[in-house]
Amino acid sequence: MLRIGMLTSGGDCQALNATMRAIYKSVAHNAKEPFEFYGFQDGYKGLMYNKYRMLTGDDFTGILTVGGTILGTSRVPFKDIRKPDENGNDKVEMMKHTYNELELDCLVVLGGNGSLKTANLLSQEGLNVIAMPKTIDNDLWGTDMTFGFQSAVDIATRAIDEIHTTASSHGRVFIVEIMGHKTGWLPLNAGIAGGADIILLPEIPYSMDKIVEVIEKKKTNNAGRFMILAVAEGAISQEDKKLSKKEYKKQLQNYMFPSVSYKLAAEIEERTGREVRVTVPGHTQRGGMPDAYDRVFASRLGSEGGRMICEGAFGFMVAYRNREIVRVPLEDAAGKLKLVQPDSTIINEARMLGISFGD
Repeated sequence: MLRIGMLTSGGDCQALNATMRAIYKSVAHNAKEPFEFYGFQDGYKGLMYNKYRMLTGDDFTGILTVGGTILGTSRVPFKDIRKPDENGNDKVEMMKHTYNELELDCLVVLGGNGSLKTANLLSQEGLNVIAMPKTIDNDLWGTDMTFGFQSAVDIATRAIDEIHTTASSHGRVFIVEIMGHKTGWLPLNAGIAGGADIILLPEIPYSMDKIVEVIEKKKTNNAGRFMILAVAEGAISQEDKKLSKKEYKKQLQNYMFPSVSYKLAAEIEERTGREVRVTVPGHTQRGGMPDAYDRVFASRLGSEGGRMICEGAFGFMVAYRNREIVRVPLEDAAGKLKLVQPDSTIINEARMLGISFGD
């Protein structure tokens, strides 16, 4: 009997269900022996506290197009994984105990950067682990793409698209705040797709003087009745970038604005006299059904995940490189962020189109 555990960890996104469905179908069509699937509820917490349910084919019927996760999810920060829980229990030992008690042959983890670090830790502790690259941020090292990213790009792009008419009608400057604390893949792609004039990313610190210059120049050229800025929630100024992490954190605590976008709006209004509005799509970027790309992509990843289960190939993350599905050692991928490089071709191509990055 092949016993397979599965959990979804961290922030939710589109195509989690599609990926789990593909894993199940791949095993069901290729396993050489009977199998059982155990779904842990609410991520690693379910593995810790022995909360799970048996999954059958019925659970995976009709979920290809359904967003979110049928197993539920939660965040268990990796920095706290070695700290005892509120009852003094060792979290790692609790997870290992559940794994061994159920006599699992492997554990499949669908998660992002922090989740993969925990997956790698469990692998190093002797558990058979397979990881699937999930995050709307597309910031996992070792893979060109993560599932959930393209669907989030579509949603963020639509938010920018819908702003164009009202911005044009009123002649305003609009800031659309896109998710992305540490990396800017989502606002970069949505900004280009949505025709933003300025895109601000965590990886390219901005100058307020430069932003004002771009706004004023476009107005002088009679092309600036309205402007749209796609701003990552983690965008940072050149001045703030020089601060230490401790100093910057303290400064954020004293912020009089809800986010960087509102701070930018106030500064732009003060320095240009232009009317500025802020739109924050927020968690809509994580929600709704996966788009066609993500359904196909999730199906490909899940198919390979099922193949690995049947072959007994553990300790890997299923990845996407050069348009092919490949296997990347977990220890190589875990804990590394894939950042937007300021001198990358996509940035240079965007600059050629006249898009400013505020630098």
